[in-house]
Amino acid sequence: MRLTHLMIAASTAALLAACAPKTPAPEAEAPAPEAEAPVETVEAEAPLHVDVLDCGTIKVSDLDIFSSAGDYAGQSDTLTDSCFLIRHPKGILLWDLGLPGMLVGNGENTQGVFTVSLDTSLTEELAALGVVPSEIDYVAISHSHFDHTGQIDQVQGSTWLVNQKEKDAMFPPDGSAPYDPSLAPTFAMFSPMEQQLIDDEYDVFGDGTVVIFQTPGHTPGHSSLQLMMPESGPVLLTGDLYHRNESRELKRVPRFNFDEAETLASMDAFEARAERLGAKVIIQHEPDDIEPLNGEIR
Repeated sequence: MRLTHLMIAASTAALLAACAPKTPAPEAEAPAPEAEAPVETVEAEAPLHVDVLDCGTIKVSDLDIFSSAGDYAGQSDTLTDSCFLIRHPKGILLWDLGLPGMLVGNGENTQGVFTVSLDTSLTEELAALGVVPSEIDYVAISHSHFDHTGQIDQVQGSTWLVNQKEKDAMFPPDGSAPYDPSLAPTFAMFSPMEQQLIDDEYDVFGDGTVVIFQTPGHTPGHSSLQLMMPESGPVLLTGDLYHRNESRELKRVPRFNFDEAETLASMDAFEARAERLGAKVIIQHEPDDIEPLNGEIR
């Protein structure tokens, strides 16, 4: 999608000798028993915790651009725009950055088939969870469209995890303009951040609980996210590999994708992963997937 400019027994024993009754002294004093070493306890690590943040609403007046097959023409829908705060014992990752913060308090903004709105900023969403942006260790975006990068200005102290393909799409090595020149000012706000280039599949915390994996096609370096949750088990966040449940069922590719064949190959690989893991799939723009979560993935 495009739109202009538009976050952590030992108990001690009591001494009883003073209270013991007096008895004749023994012929030989028994040796005092050795004191037992205190039992060392290790505090268990907290489980992975994922909060779902409301990062905006996107109304689409004509879904035609969301299917190259032409079967969505004339249909309309309302999509949610979701971000995910992932708290791990070793750090905090923010997945996706939602719509531009400038939309807060400005009602609905329409351009073309898109009408977008944002009620609460990312910083405010984080504050409601007792988190401030400076506590976020890592930021990763599924891809660089306007509705996934919009509030990068609020998490400047974080380390940006990015694969080379997506970085090159945002900052072409030859110095030319990015694929969408209107997004250049937003992309520029990624430049001052500490950056870490990651592989096609990257285990963020080194224990398999949070894994970023590439699913290219929507954009050159589009990625999805694998979570291993304490209650629900494996969960896959789609990014924009799919926008709607119907898109997944029918394998529909948006007309504005970077590469249709690559998208279809990514869909096949994603579904194979989901089947192998027995994973729950969450389509990030699908209200039917997001609303039942009640703000949390367990």
